[in-house]
Amino acid sequence: MIAKKGLVLDGTTPTLLYGYGGFEISLGPRYAATVGISWLEKGGVYVEANIRGGGEYGPSWHQDALKENRNLCYEDFIAVGEDLVERKVCSPKTLACRGGSNGGLLTGNMLVQAPDLFNAIHIAVPLLDMQRYHKLLAGASWMAEYGNPDTDDWKNFLHKYSPYHNIDESREKYPNVLLTTSTRDDRVHPAHARKMVKKMFDKGEGKDWPVFYYENIEGGHGGAADSRQQAFMTALSYDFMWRALTDSLPKDN
Repeated sequence: MIAKKGLVLDGTTPTLLYGYGGFEISLGPRYAATVGISWLEKGGVYVEANIRGGGEYGPSWHQDALKENRNLCYEDFIAVGEDLVERKVCSPKTLACRGGSNGGLLTGNMLVQAPDLFNAIHIAVPLLDMQRYHKLLAGASWMAEYGNPDTDDWKNFLHKYSPYHNIDESREKYPNVLLTTSTRDDRVHPAHARKMVKKMFDKGEGKDWPVFYYENIEGGHGGAADSRQQAFMTALSYDFMWRALTDSLPKDN
């Protein structure tokens, strides 16, 4: 957790929780200028969650969350968010989360599994339809991580963490959500984000389901083709989350 000195623990500080939790990739200490300029200098708190599925504590930390145990990634991430609220670093009203690719699957599951814990969620270049992910672009190469939807894996566990299939149509309110993707993404097909937005627009009509969407027509899996586009995408994400947590997002969306 990174914050300015003298942080007042009263639950009012805009807080961004970031995670990945997959493929034995570790999140560790590093310098990130964009986080400093876009979030910390404004007085926000930035948190990275070392959740199972990653590699922070060795191969077993990754293997503990494969296939039928994938839910442990999401339970860990939720636990970190709940701890931030319990310690009054923030409240659900001032807590956002962000993740891309496998991290987009993570934040997509935060939308459907813990919608009352967050006020803003950025889901970037995500996997969201876990019933068809293996039929799209590079998806078949990830079945050792997630499972095979053409077998009993789908009914046994995969359907439980397929955000596209777990939107609760009876809910009157979801947190503010931004989905971003790239038309030319060659790893995670933009259909995941497109389908999710379409379903939320259709099923959320007349409800408090604030959904924002941006698709860059250039760039690959990173969502941007050059530094200028990357700067725009970064600003778009951080501005969306900050405005959501400070009640300055446009209401007509």
